[in-house]
Amino acid sequence: MSQLENNEPLLINEEEEETAYDETEKVHIVRNEEEDLEHGVGCGGAPPFSWKKLWLFTGPGFLMSIAFLDPGNLEGDLQAGAVAGYSLLWLLMWATAMGLLVQLLSARLGVATGRHLAELCRDEYPTWARMVLWVMAELALIGSDIQEVIGSAIAIKILSNGILPLWAGVLITALDCFVFLFLENYGIRKLEAVFAVLIATMGVSFAWMFGQAKPSGSELLIGILVPKLSSRTIQKAVGVVGCIIMPHNVFLHSALVQSREVDKRQKYRVQEALNYYTIESTIALFVSFMINLFVTTVFAKGFYNTDLADSIGLVNAGQYLQEKYGGGVFPILYIWAIGLLAAGQSSTITGTYAGQFIMGGFLNFKMKKWLRALITRSCAIIPTIIVALVFDSSEATLDVLNEWLNVLQSIQIPFALIPLLCLVSKEQIMGSFKIGPLYKTIAWLVAALVIMINGYLLLEFFSNEVSGIVYTGFVTVFTASYGAFILYLIARGITFTHWRFKAESSN
Repeated sequence: MSQLENNEPLLINEEEEETAYDETEKVHIVRNEEEDLEHGVGCGGAPPFSWKKLWLFTGPGFLMSIAFLDPGNLEGDLQAGAVAGYSLLWLLMWATAMGLLVQLLSARLGVATGRHLAELCRDEYPTWARMVLWVMAELALIGSDIQEVIGSAIAIKILSNGILPLWAGVLITALDCFVFLFLENYGIRKLEAVFAVLIATMGVSFAWMFGQAKPSGSELLIGILVPKLSSRTIQKAVGVVGCIIMPHNVFLHSALVQSREVDKRQKYRVQEALNYYTIESTIALFVSFMINLFVTTVFAKGFYNTDLADSIGLVNAGQYLQEKYGGGVFPILYIWAIGLLAAGQSSTITGTYAGQFIMGGFLNFKMKKWLRALITRSCAIIPTIIVALVFDSSEATLDVLNEWLNVLQSIQIPFALIPLLCLVSKEQIMGSFKIGPLYKTIAWLVAALVIMINGYLLLEFFSNEVSGIVYTGFVTVFTASYGAFILYLIARGITFTHWRFKAESSN
């Protein structure tokens, strides 16, 4: 670090806006001018497919896919497998497809405009609405982060044979923000490589468990291809869909795609980037689907139709696996803990990353990276330490806490989805890359389905948890305000005119 950088203030006030990446940080995409001329690129022709370019564009989609593999999702997988067996695998597949559609829209927004969702929300909404959206995004991130940190702490406790309590695991996990800062100094590709190793660790760990469990191939195939639902599995089915869309991940992906050097003045270069990001994101979410499938089927094979099915959670899953499948050369308890640790660590680091983009985008001030990471991490670590100290000895209370955190994140989903869909539908913002009528209809149907499913979860939760006149009155007022703000976001989306997409391709 240079002396000049050391003397910079913590808050950096500059005339230019906060951006996701400086030009020096972006990955350079090598162009073959002769090959481009040969294919008529720039004169109506499209750049030819290149494996080398696909490799250079590979990275953002895999970072995005980690939100589909966080400890909260893994807990949903194991509970769905234990309660519903193989019968919800078809829903897991289609929920992942819906998640892919939303994330591709997020990537499209980032590539076509050169700005990420939080930045665009800052420009398109009045101050009061912008601040509400920012607070909601931060709350969603904190809720997700607490689950991820607790997941890592549980894994550390298992791997230390119970020597390290939950709160100690939380402190160890908190150090990941400094690991993130260290890696970021070596460039985005090094950071992406570390995430690739963590995803591979999850894949190997859970695939090993899958092989150890030896689930039925025919039942697995039927579960994927034949839709089934019953009164007993409906709540788990709703949970499978509800936990796929993570609000902070929508903000994150629109920023990550800007880590590549794309000339937005040339329409064919933007389209080329979108094509490669589509391929890369599809591959990344296919990998995440397979990992989720491994976890679901292991618990379906071992605990479906047993007395333990309704009592399995993240805290006791490892012990139940050990009792069911035994030790062997590599005890399954530790294999599970390694996979869970990789999931927790990778998702907390991406949470730190998302927090930086959300704060910088909504508030538009530049801050030293280490300070912003410290603030983002502290927002989650402080309440998580309190949670760990209070709930360390009680599995039941941790499960209740997890339900409340799921509710917290479910509440935030419309505040990421609705602005995203409104923005990508507007020609004034997207230029020629706005989504067409068919794509728009499908996207809104998916968003409506996800919002209704999460609304069902909220209704079910509050009807069971809330009682008394005071609490009922509070929930009623909150619900009315919540609905009114959602309607405002939709209405406001119809009148977006403030910011204009000025790429030469739209002229």
